[in-house]
Amino acid sequence: MSLSAHSSRPSSRPSSRPGTPFRFKDFVLDVMRHYRHEKDSEAHQIFRQQVGHQPKGVLPQTVNPEEETVPGIEHPGSTGVIYCSDRAIANGFSYTNSHAWANLGQGAPEVGPIPNAHPRPDNIPMPLDSLEYAPTTGVKALREAVADLYNHTYRKGKKSQYTYENVCIVPGGRSGLSRVGAVIGDVYTSYQIPDYTAYDQMLSAFKRLVPVPTALDPKNKYRLDIEQTKRDIQTQGLAVILASNPRNPTGQVIKGNELKELVALGREGTTVILDEFYSWYIYPDHEKDFGKSVSSAEYVEDVNQDAIVIVDGLTKNWRLPGWRVCWVLGPKNLITALSQSGSFLDGGANHPLQLAAIPLLDPQHVQQEKIALQRHFKKKRDHVLARLHEMHLDVAVPPNSTFYIWLDLEKLPPPINNGLTFFEELLKEQTIVIPGIFFDINPSHRRNLFNSPCHHFVRLSFGPPMEDLDKGLDAIARLLKKVKTEGMKKIGHSYKKSIDDSFDGNSTLTHV
Repeated sequence: MSLSAHSSRPSSRPSSRPGTPFRFKDFVLDVMRHYRHEKDSEAHQIFRQQVGHQPKGVLPQTVNPEEETVPGIEHPGSTGVIYCSDRAIANGFSYTNSHAWANLGQGAPEVGPIPNAHPRPDNIPMPLDSLEYAPTTGVKALREAVADLYNHTYRKGKKSQYTYENVCIVPGGRSGLSRVGAVIGDVYTSYQIPDYTAYDQMLSAFKRLVPVPTALDPKNKYRLDIEQTKRDIQTQGLAVILASNPRNPTGQVIKGNELKELVALGREGTTVILDEFYSWYIYPDHEKDFGKSVSSAEYVEDVNQDAIVIVDGLTKNWRLPGWRVCWVLGPKNLITALSQSGSFLDGGANHPLQLAAIPLLDPQHVQQEKIALQRHFKKKRDHVLARLHEMHLDVAVPPNSTFYIWLDLEKLPPPINNGLTFFEELLKEQTIVIPGIFFDINPSHRRNLFNSPCHHFVRLSFGPPMEDLDKGLDAIARLLKKVKTEGMKKIGHSYKKSIDDSFDGNSTLTHV
């Protein structure tokens, strides 16, 4: 079933008066008139009407009574998954019927049993002392276990070794990033497009971080150009580089010599912050490579001198997102600062769950989990790519890491060739994906969304179980079939706007 713009044009012609011949020129002008700017798209207008999503710095600002509910309060705008969750609820999603929906927007892996992995934790011991607050840097025994795991996995034979003083336990990856953001001075901070959506809020909230974007080129497989980065440090005065690795949403990974060169920047006056939550989700081509993971820790020379900051945790690799037990790894003086910022930002991670996490970091336990995870998720990745191929939705840059597929819709006919409209149409089919614009880290919200380099993309997650993946892929196939057989008359409009007022915010779509 081919769905190029050419093949669908006859069924999407503009209406004309009886007896008036169709003119292709009129059709082209109609498409251009209706789909060149966000103000002409219902999906985009719904997005802009959400508090915090109004463009800034383009038009004179007016007071929005729905947004300025308290003097001095400014809505930061929701992350992609929160927005998509709200829109799904407006279309009938609820927690009592979630089994009827396919959540391909899910930013978390399946948490149930998978083949050849250890049994899932089913009880948490809580000694009396664990009912007290834990230190803001975390339980010492867990900090030691994290340091030992990194030394065992990445630093064998190296003189400089991590200790508990290089580890700060935090209640989630966002908390770790927020603590780091709170202690960074007035600096230019480099980030890439596309990347993890929460960076937008981090760069917006901490005003001392001046954001400097770099657009990654899909023709170069979204590779971070290290030589260009070095030139930018010299010409733009970059002091901090922030990036996910492996990369969310493109599914690519910086490794080998490129990662070694990136880490070397931390010895030359630039702080490198790497979000390594997907470090186990590496899909090798050869049997001998299963069980290998990636981390910048492998290339750090001196753990207390190299300005390398690693954020990771149990959320993705251990498939325990609900535990909210994560860590920041870096020089000792950074950890001291993070303890201080944590005292006013979040107060520290859950004490009993920190204790329960310690045996999960045993290297033998970890190695078995890695192999099981990589085999299982590689199978799911290959299945999703094969089904997309059957729908003529080939992925130009297939993922070799993470559990995401960065799907380019540009060859589809308008308006389903943009991520927001594609997302809205799939909500009608009880399926959730994440529009690409949420990965266009744009702290000031200045850009016309149609000009975003991420506008024609959606992110599909193969984190959920296989049956959910097939349910969502079936929905995509139905949408494409409907477009082919019925044309565009039912596409791009009549979207439900009401949000259930009883929504309590405890969304299954919290983590992107």
